[in-house]
Amino acid sequence: MLDYPALWRCFEDLGLESWRSALEPLLAERLQDDAHGDFRKWRQTLEALHAAGDDKPELRRELLLSLSPWRKGPFEVGGVSIDSEWRSNLKWERVKDALDPLTGRRVLDVGSGNGYYALRMREAGVKLVIGIDPTLLYVIQFLAIRRFDTDGDVHVLPLRLHELPGPSRAFDTAFSMGVLYHQRSPIDHLQQLRQSLRPGGQLVLETLFIPGEQAQACTPPDRYARMRNVWMLPTIAELKTWLARCGYRGIDIVDTSVTTVDEQRSTEWMTFESLADALAPGDPSLTVEGWPAPRRVVMVAISP
Repeated sequence: MLDYPALWRCFEDLGLESWRSALEPLLAERLQDDAHGDFRKWRQTLEALHAAGDDKPELRRELLLSLSPWRKGPFEVGGVSIDSEWRSNLKWERVKDALDPLTGRRVLDVGSGNGYYALRMREAGVKLVIGIDPTLLYVIQFLAIRRFDTDGDVHVLPLRLHELPGPSRAFDTAFSMGVLYHQRSPIDHLQQLRQSLRPGGQLVLETLFIPGEQAQACTPPDRYARMRNVWMLPTIAELKTWLARCGYRGIDIVDTSVTTVDEQRSTEWMTFESLADALAPGDPSLTVEGWPAPRRVVMVAISP
């Protein structure tokens, strides 16, 4: 299912040959039929996609649609348009030109999802991308996309950041997009990212923030925008403090935005509740719980 020979070559390129013995049994465990109740069905879908000829776009569409919900995208693959919940291309266009040039860089993409940003990085000229995401369906979606696009060393693995052997200090760039606010300990997450980066490597951090000039953070008592797993909502000033306390330097703001229902919405490919259902009726500046509506910041910082 995974292209293991290519993955081991990436580890060798990174000087991380020891990762193979540490991760191979864990990956095998995660990618077996009893790993998830739907895994056998997903595996059969991938096999059907590989068998489907180029003259069967409707079959390809049906198979890809069966892997819903598609959160990140959009994708154009095999004559099929995947209209995901997030129009992730809008965020990429806002931030890509403000990053250190990606050409030739070796990237760790944490919270990679189905690999949308990893594949855009590949288009920008990266040497290799190791993406990690614990949600098995997203890894399957990435493998489905790779059925039609196999160029370049891009991998998405069903792992969490703390499961990587470390500290590696091997990557030129680390992306953490939409992950920090799901962490019970955001400081630990930032430190683990620093330990994955070579000295002088760039962190690209995208996360939720709340308005305010003071360095402070709040913890929702239950849900935020209908999400249960949001642990910490900092101001940008607090984010800068966290990064500085973790030893990062060159901390800068690349982009801030208020998330809109044009950028995140329900579609045929993600039919569940989306942002519109999480905003207060009659007042889109607030969530249904009374918190400020989702605002996102992209920041960059340099690892010491």
